[in-house]
Amino acid sequence: MEEIFDITDENGVPTGETVTRSKAHDEGIMHRTAHVWVVRKEGDSYQVLLQKRSAEKESFPSMYDTSSAGHIQAGDEPLESAQRELFEELGIKASDEDLSFVGKFHVDYAMEFHGKMFHDNEVPFVFVYEKPVDEKSLKLQEEEVEEVKWFDIDEVVKGCKHRDGTFCVPTEGLEIIMKYLGYTPVIGD
Repeated sequence: MEEIFDITDENGVPTGETVTRSKAHDEGIMHRTAHVWVVRKEGDSYQVLLQKRSAEKESFPSMYDTSSAGHIQAGDEPLESAQRELFEELGIKASDEDLSFVGKFHVDYAMEFHGKMFHDNEVPFVFVYEKPVDEKSLKLQEEEVEEVKWFDIDEVVKGCKHRDGTFCVPTEGLEIIMKYLGYTPVIGD
């Protein structure tokens, strides 16, 4: 059965109407997602745990993305969706207190993947998870996630800036995380 999303306004507030996943992405209809960034401090820098998307994903296959992210189903709230995605994709069971809501932003793009146009028009709700995580003990959702890896935030910022094909993290989400952490990246060209 196909997923159903709440249609939202530009602030991510549901309008009372719903749409199927395929129609939302075929026609670029605004909907919500939940993004969770797993972070840790290493020395003077911060690291983020990123997931390598499955080669079968309809968008950005085999690229490193936000720690965990997914659509918010119709009638669900952002926090419960963030918890569900974090558990489904990485096996991390987070309580309400484990996740800090740090902001939201707007994504709107259209690109071709696997020979088909994909139009994403969404409002991601961004959460941070800062508890210790051993990436080797995570239970990854095989159809979604190939692997996970820790990256210095500076490396992610540089990779996104130069569009080197490694990362597909939304830069607006990365900026929200850095602002929350009070971190200014130290990168060269």
